[in-house]
Amino acid sequence: MSEERTGVATIQGNPLTLIGPELKVGDKAPDFTINKDLIEEASLSDYEGKIKLISVVPSLDTSVCEAQTRRFNEEASKLGDKVKVITISVDLPFAQGRFCSVAGIENLDTLSDYKFRSFGKSYGVLIKELQLDMRSIFILDESNTIRYVEYLEEMTNHPDYDAALSAVKALL
Repeated sequence: MSEERTGVATIQGNPLTLIGPELKVGDKAPDFTINKDLIEEASLSDYEGKIKLISVVPSLDTSVCEAQTRRFNEEASKLGDKVKVITISVDLPFAQGRFCSVAGIENLDTLSDYKFRSFGKSYGVLIKELQLDMRSIFILDESNTIRYVEYLEEMTNHPDYDAALSAVKALL
């Protein structure tokens, strides 16, 4: 059974339970199985040798998630080919594709945690009550060591974009 953490996250002030461990800077990033589309899966090893900025959003169909994804899409084009920017949500791959097409998202990968919730459970962001992944940011170096992590306490808040981008740039 997975660890459950209470008192660490809310949605509009209402408490949420997160499933999985709280990862910290210096931890080895856990592997995960996640979907590129309904059939094709991806894992951490698909991004071997890259610095990874993993932006986790509950659903691309909300204003804060959309703004977060747009911001990191803009920044991704400036970071160079040593960095891979990944947005993860539990939206179906069809919805992710439609969102990216309409929003002009071309510089990052969108991956779906809908099938197994593997990422959410491994990274401690799966919300028990909603079965969504809690807004968070993870920066992994080329050897998959966590170099920056931000677990947001309130789902509707924006992450600290500048701190996350500074952490990526420090690895370049």
